Amino acid sequence: MRIGIIGAGNIGGNLTRRLTALGHEVHVANSRGPHTLTALAEETGATPVDVTEAARGARIVVVTIPLKAIPDLPAAGLFDGAAEGFAVVDTGNYYPRQRDGRIAAIEDEGLTESRWTERHLGHPVVKAFNGTYAEDILDRPRPAGDPERMALPVAGDDEQAKKLVRELIDELGFDTVDAGGIDDSWRQQPDTPVYGLRDGVAAVERALAEASPERPETFRG
Repeated sequence: MRIGIIGAGNIGGNLTRRLTALGHEVHVANSRGPHTLTALAEETGATPVDVTEAARGARIVVVTIPLKAIPDLPAAGLFDGAAEGFAVVDTGNYYPRQRDGRIAAIEDEGLTESRWTERHLGHPVVKAFNGTYAEDILDRPRPAGDPERMALPVAGDDEQAKKLVRELIDELGFDTVDAGGIDDSWRQQPDTPVYGLRDGVAAVERALAEASPERPETFRG
């Protein structure tokens, strides 16, 4: 299928590598323009595009940029021309002290990171890959049934979109665990038990259940 990726950092770059290797048509964009993605395009066969073109024809659009940069994305037209029923994947995390600064809607209003992102994007999102080490996307895929196969939590309100994303993650070589809706996605935010967990389905389910809704002090602005 055609997949758009907005952001070509560690996660976006490695998803581009794996998805093109699986035969998907990947259009990748970043904030600096397509001319800065020549090396990645030559390596993978992906097509570098402007941000406003990444979603055209795409069944899945992956938004993988720093949280503070979400409001800088175009307010209109970002998903123009996307395929019917397309899904948007949000890989983002809130790092107020390290990178993003304080976001009042998250800390004072209690919005989850992905709900805040969703409101800016104007489209439902599926939260996935946010606690995944970028190198694991390349190094840790395993076939279904392998005892060492990792599981990733996936949260979202749109069940069809979530199903589509979970199927793609399975194709990438990872199991998935339904982590609930976007308002439940605090269970996979930074410094929760599941964040960065390299383990299977049972361990991920247990970690999600053990999460506390109290935001850790180190992740407050």
